[in-house]
Amino acid sequence: MSSDPVVERVREAADIVQIIGEHVKLKRAGGDFRGPCPFHGGKNPNFSVSPKRGQYHCFKCGESGDVFSFLQKHLGMSFPDSLRSVAATVGIEVPQQRIERPGPDPRDPFWEMNAAAADYFQRELWESERDSAVRAYLEHRAITRADADRFELGFAPDDIGTFRSHMATMGFDVDRLIEGGLLIRRDENSEPRPRFRNRVMFPILDASGRHVAFGGRAMGDAEPKYLNSPETLVFSKSQTLYALGWCKNEIRKADRVFVVEGYMDAIRLMVAGINTVVAPLGTALTEAQGKMIARYTRNVYLLYDSDQAGQKATFRSGDELLRHGCAVRVITLPNGEDPDTFVRAHGGAALEQQVSQSIDVFERKIQLLERGGWFAELQKKRRALDRLLPTIRATADPLLRELYIGRAAEKTGIAKEALTREAAATPRGEPRAASGGERHARDGGGGDQRPGELDDSFEYNSESGPPPDDAPHPATSRRGARRREHDGGAHAAERELVRAMIGDPPRTVRIAEQIDPARFTDEHYRAIFYAMLDLQDDFTVERLADRLEAADVSVLNALLEEGDAQIDPDKTVSASIAVIAMRDIDAQQAEIDRLMSVASIPEQNEMMMKKQLLQKEAGALGQSAAKSFSKLLNPRQRAPTE
Repeated sequence: MSSDPVVERVREAADIVQIIGEHVKLKRAGGDFRGPCPFHGGKNPNFSVSPKRGQYHCFKCGESGDVFSFLQKHLGMSFPDSLRSVAATVGIEVPQQRIERPGPDPRDPFWEMNAAAADYFQRELWESERDSAVRAYLEHRAITRADADRFELGFAPDDIGTFRSHMATMGFDVDRLIEGGLLIRRDENSEPRPRFRNRVMFPILDASGRHVAFGGRAMGDAEPKYLNSPETLVFSKSQTLYALGWCKNEIRKADRVFVVEGYMDAIRLMVAGINTVVAPLGTALTEAQGKMIARYTRNVYLLYDSDQAGQKATFRSGDELLRHGCAVRVITLPNGEDPDTFVRAHGGAALEQQVSQSIDVFERKIQLLERGGWFAELQKKRRALDRLLPTIRATADPLLRELYIGRAAEKTGIAKEALTREAAATPRGEPRAASGGERHARDGGGGDQRPGELDDSFEYNSESGPPPDDAPHPATSRRGARRREHDGGAHAAERELVRAMIGDPPRTVRIAEQIDPARFTDEHYRAIFYAMLDLQDDFTVERLADRLEAADVSVLNALLEEGDAQIDPDKTVSASIAVIAMRDIDAQQAEIDRLMSVASIPEQNEMMMKKQLLQKEAGALGQSAAKSFSKLLNPRQRAPTE
């Protein structure tokens, strides 16, 4: 229990029977009160509330806690909100610093504004004669009027002034609408315009059922296809799960959850009666989203598309959930199907049959690697381990971790002791939880895969050879110090390439022809590179910023504030690419060192010959690249290692 005297005072003053009795039908049983458990949905009086101890407990599912945890778990409140709610019922004033904000909650106007906007979009969908094409689209997707009303679907018209005028009559001024992400202004002198135009609108609610944001699907050819609200006082994309507010109690009762990619996938499952589904507002789960899911259940079924992007998202989400102690299984639908099309065609019962055929996320990795012949030869086997080890390292459950190590040893023929030592290390370049994004968006708001981290795609056959490394492996030889120096220079080179793109956007395509964005190791520069490629001729700084995460925008702003610091952009581009190539050569040499310990004598001889060729290439390229790059940089922009 908390030792905070204010919390203890509110807890002691609260009538836990009265507060819980507003949500559960309780009857006296001796000194306690009994009723059906609201968490697992039981009908028998297994749920006990003790006014003497100020505690509740379910003898069936084991849920227990105090009055604050009941409101948090049952209603999805945060602790400050539950404290404020209970304090209000007992007439205790909580010091403002304890509830973390003075006076009225500053988020209230934003929740109210978003709810008013949702109502406007909903009425626009059904009452406007000009929106028949949108209604036809929903009919084509087998979404009835009742379904649309249930999820508050709406439509944002294409005109500029109607929405703003309507919201003004509701008392919401332009500045508040801009702050809430509903209007945008390109510059100080331009007219504010709706962020969402000619889009089917999906209101996004938080776990407490409050309107925090919107997702909009373009009806025409506008890009991006799916557009989310920006980060605001009430909305953080990485900390929000679509449909959680509708499904949280069912998830707790069923003790399982389906994770799908997007809005329509989630809606389709709920329409089919499967009310245990959530969708991240991006392809892969973030750390915060994984933690949210683990509060309600530890049994997770990943139901992503079976294409390459879906596979990547599946394994990144799986690793994130394993970090939170979840048991993660993968449902694989027939080729060409996604959750929306499959359930629409076959119904919820057919999906339940797919659940019975689901497999553990680690076993799914092994299955795909084996299918592609990745355990058949030395170098591929090493790369296969590089794809298995992140999942082993992510697994919080020690017994499950041991099972994964044993399974990997069985498939690769490598001793469990060696794999245990390897798993204990955390090399640089290990994939982290994706942070959410809107690049290449599909139903639900976009792929947040950060290209350039260790590639979890298994779309390679036995003839294709290993895919390129997206992040260099840790140094395993005396070249470690030199590699760190090269890495520092390559980081500066990535920065200069991005600076060159921003200064001359058409140059982006020419740079991409010489270097894949996936070779960038800095996630912010990599995100800007990909966004620049997406925009091409449609580039403006504002459009670029719209496609980036908040942290990426900060890096972009820093580059813009520095201005054009390049002496000769064309030469800087060439030298920067050479510096990155030098880093990649070092990575290849480190990979050879890693393979030596598991290679046969003939394989070792072949690798030594390759290593000698790389050393010659590095000797020439490294010296000229570093000198050229150093001379071209403005002194205040030079990397510390140079």
